[in-house]
Amino acid sequence: MLELQGKKVLVVGAGKSGLAVARFLLGKQAEVALTDARSVEIKGELAELAAKGAALRLGEYPAVRPDRFDFLVVSPGVPLTEAPIRAGYQKGIPVLGELELAWRFTTSPVVAVTGTNGKTTTTTLIGQILRNAGNRTLVAGNIGLPLVSEVENYGPEDYIVAEVSSFQLETTWLFRPKVGLILNVTPDHLDRHGSMDNYARAKARIFKNQGPEDCVILNYDDDATRRLAEDVPGRVLFFSRRQELETGAWVSGDAIVYNLGKGVEAVCPVASLGIPGAHNLENALAAVAAAAVLGVRTDVVADTLSGFRGVAHRLEFVAEIDSVRYINDSKGTNPDASIKALESFAAPVVLIAGGKNKGGDFAPFAIRVKEKARVMVTLGESGGDIAAAAREQGFNAILPAGGFEEAVLLAHRAARPGEIVLLSPACASWDMFNSYEERGDLFKKIVRSLENKG
Repeated sequence: MLELQGKKVLVVGAGKSGLAVARFLLGKQAEVALTDARSVEIKGELAELAAKGAALRLGEYPAVRPDRFDFLVVSPGVPLTEAPIRAGYQKGIPVLGELELAWRFTTSPVVAVTGTNGKTTTTTLIGQILRNAGNRTLVAGNIGLPLVSEVENYGPEDYIVAEVSSFQLETTWLFRPKVGLILNVTPDHLDRHGSMDNYARAKARIFKNQGPEDCVILNYDDDATRRLAEDVPGRVLFFSRRQELETGAWVSGDAIVYNLGKGVEAVCPVASLGIPGAHNLENALAAVAAAAVLGVRTDVVADTLSGFRGVAHRLEFVAEIDSVRYINDSKGTNPDASIKALESFAAPVVLIAGGKNKGGDFAPFAIRVKEKARVMVTLGESGGDIAAAAREQGFNAILPAGGFEEAVLLAHRAARPGEIVLLSPACASWDMFNSYEERGDLFKKIVRSLENKG
């Protein structure tokens, strides 16, 4: 537990996470200053926080000195190279993230899920398994609900399932989940982390403080993730859709099975999964391993897997218009995620791709575009780069769009009966939207307007 009463705290970043942190700190009678490099209009939650005593420094950063602040709490979206954070490190002022702050007030066992892709689906699935088993369960974190806003409402008999990102993990110090999962480590956020080694090290902080009674679950099929097992201080379990394992969760014949050292237990047929794609089979295997560690009955796990239909913005079915299916995969914010989306469909695809590149390489993505897509509509900051990568692979059925609505309409006109219009941008949304959710919601709105016209 961290003593907060009377402490002087600078919260860096006035987004969703920063607002939740400021509210939490004020409730603990801390002296709170909230800063953001952006000049944000003071209204809504910001105005409420100011009325409760938060000092707002928006549009500029305050000077950071030990006599002014006892510690800093940095929002995940704020790079650690920003001036107040660098000053905090240089002057010996503790720098925490929202995840670490929440952890200091957690009394529930925590299941933490990270990985380049699949975090939200796996987090949601594990949460649903635990709820279906009769457990009071909080699902929060990078999934959209700041952990700090709810953590004190759950006790030792409950569970917390947290989606955690590399940005959140790099500002943890004592964070120690009972069960940690690393689903995969593929190129992403290299514009922030600088290298794959740095990125993998950030992910590995999920198990840094674990002890012998804790467990980390790793993807055996992903080389970078499997290698992390060498540094795990606690128990390691693997999951695999390609290999039979001695212990862990894997596919045997046409069934999902697991073994924790007491014999192989069959869970359910692979065909009974309610979510499509090889990547979702991996997500299911990870969830099975976590559920087994937590002692959830096999029949509860099987029923949940068959009934689970995925999450919004991840291979989300929107509508079928004139025998064309429209799929929202706005959460495909890097090339690897969009490769997995393309691999989920046998029918020809009209793909909508482009946005802000986070340092990813579009060449492997372009290879899969040539194999799976009949037409690609490109847009945004990286639209030209994606088009160039595709042309290098000999794919030329490319329609450039000047804006998002134009992109959806171009895809609609290009699609033929039996095909799929897939929004899977392989890029972040920040060049045109505030979030991938906003992008996906607009896609759904445009598609449904086309459906109504039909």
